[in-house]
Amino acid sequence: MKFYLIAGEASGDLHASNLMKSIKKLNNDADFRFYGGDLMKQSGGTLVRHYRDMAVMGIWEVIAKYSKIRHYIKECKADIQHYNPDVIILVDYAGFNLRIAEYAKKLKIRVFYYISPKLWAWGRWRVNKVRKYVDRMFAILPFEVDFYKNHHCVAEYYGNPVADSVFSYQKKTPDLKSFIAANALEDKPIIALLAGSRKQEIHLCLPEMLSVVKYYPGYQFVIAGAPSVSADFYKPYIINRNVYLLYDQTYEILAHATAAVVTSGTATLETALFRIPQVVIYKTSTFTYYAGQPFVDIEFFSLVNLILGFEAVKELLQFNLVDKIRQELDKILFDQPYREKMLGYYDELIKKAGQPGVSERVAMRMIELLTN
Repeated sequence: MKFYLIAGEASGDLHASNLMKSIKKLNNDADFRFYGGDLMKQSGGTLVRHYRDMAVMGIWEVIAKYSKIRHYIKECKADIQHYNPDVIILVDYAGFNLRIAEYAKKLKIRVFYYISPKLWAWGRWRVNKVRKYVDRMFAILPFEVDFYKNHHCVAEYYGNPVADSVFSYQKKTPDLKSFIAANALEDKPIIALLAGSRKQEIHLCLPEMLSVVKYYPGYQFVIAGAPSVSADFYKPYIINRNVYLLYDQTYEILAHATAAVVTSGTATLETALFRIPQVVIYKTSTFTYYAGQPFVDIEFFSLVNLILGFEAVKELLQFNLVDKIRQELDKILFDQPYREKMLGYYDELIKKAGQPGVSERVAMRMIELLTN
């Protein structure tokens, strides 16, 4: 059986790779071809294009790189037609993937969507495309099932795959002393900085995070390097600052952190599942911020608060971030009742995230749909 997958960022690469492994266990003859990343490549199959080439966010940024994006879409369509897969599995990345879904329907290729794009937050008009071009939506947030049902789309929920990744890692967490020694860190409590997986996010969010470092001399700040972003990109931001940059150790950093400052995205949920108190921030270009406001229809923007339905972690958006980050970090670090309250909310979240084995359950359902 031939599978074509498309993931456009680091979190999609992670979850798609785990899904591929689960599919392979159920179907030894599974053949994979994909747009994705290094983790998917390690799972076997043919990498057509790396997601780092395609990672674009923000209205203005998309407009500026539209010709390049259009080229990749054209390239992808031609590759799909040549490969002629049994199914296309789309992973988030709505702007690109919904165009591919429409094309796949013309070729009469089945389309599964794994990890729904956040159409409930903005761009609700695109639900019509999901209804027309997607055979089955595999949601990873419990409330998404009702959202799609209300729009006459078929969606199923088997838990959140982030839980799989975190719970499986926690079984093999290294001790703190070994982690500090292996990375030449200081013997101080760690504050994790997760600034995002795309260059635009890092460019806008990391300087805000780093501006608070000087206020916490008793702590060490450790940046989790994005896998698709080189260390050279980080250099201008961290030069002459007492911070550390570590690659391929995001979970190790979180496992040993006392607190975290996190750019909104999958990392907010990962941080919560590790039970690390956090402050969530987000900053985009001024143009994108104001142009996008009429299209955004959500009360919260972090996954933690969206899943729980209330503000369990503080969300800071766009303006005056440095002072606000500092105020929230003070509460997280020094106000024990406040800290314990957040950890209690995390326990509720862990129950809602579902039991481990999400990738296996989704793979089993996909194979069932393809063979019946």
